[in-house]
Amino acid sequence: MYGQRQVAEALIGDGIELIEGDVRDETMQDRLLEESDSLVHLAAIVGDPACSRDPELATAVNVDASRELFAAARRLGVQRSIFASTCSNYGRMSDPTDPIDEEGVLAPVSLYAEQKVEIEKQLLDTDGGGTCLRFATLYGVAPRMRFDLTVNEFTRELWAGRELEVFGELFWRPYVHVGDAARAIGCVLEAPLGAVAGEVFNVGSTAENYRKLDLVEIIAARVPDGEVRFVPRDEDPRDYKVSFEKIRERLDFQPRMRVPGGVGEIVASLDSKRFGDPFAAALTNTA
Repeated sequence: MYGQRQVAEALIGDGIELIEGDVRDETMQDRLLEESDSLVHLAAIVGDPACSRDPELATAVNVDASRELFAAARRLGVQRSIFASTCSNYGRMSDPTDPIDEEGVLAPVSLYAEQKVEIEKQLLDTDGGGTCLRFATLYGVAPRMRFDLTVNEFTRELWAGRELEVFGELFWRPYVHVGDAARAIGCVLEAPLGAVAGEVFNVGSTAENYRKLDLVEIIAARVPDGEVRFVPRDEDPRDYKVSFEKIRERLDFQPRMRVPGGVGEIVASLDSKRFGDPFAAALTNTA
């Protein structure tokens, strides 16, 4: 669906056994899990625009299939399950300057976040070995690049000399590099089961909470010729600052990349034309 053929072929080249199928296929679920020790559940219709465009498909994949997948893992004796969730679950905070931790109130304001909250609740209530990872907003260069993510998109627009419209420039959001997100999954897989079973971890760095205004200033330092137009908006459905101290203290996990370094990485990839046309529909989840 997201055009990851090149990624799949690279995995096969590395000797990975790759089975192609649909996460909604219960027979496929059993085949995958019969001899598995761990499950990392990444399959989803990702993001607010994609879920809003086809709510029925989003529910079938993000809720129904996820529920069946974790039930199958439990039935087949999979020792640990990891669920890719999101910091969007926190929604809009009354005081976004005070970072919220994993014990904070969840207030999802989108269908995507509501679905993540629903599966988190099931996993933690019924699957004692489950671990939920609430990822900060992703950014950074990856084999299957996405230019619809905030840092990536802002960098592309200013690099291309386009006028960038920024809505809600004062609202907070945390960010984490895609490579660090992958490292966090590996960290949980390698941790003693007792340290992660039944736990929720925010994935990111407390120092990496930014306003959109901050992102623009960071990017403009690298591509100073871009133009930005801030569009006044009194409210944004999502405004939250997140604490990531739990994963740092419990699992000794800290991201290696910071947003300024990630912006430099994206600019270099654009300069080298690594991804061809950066405005191609294949490089977004919203097309």
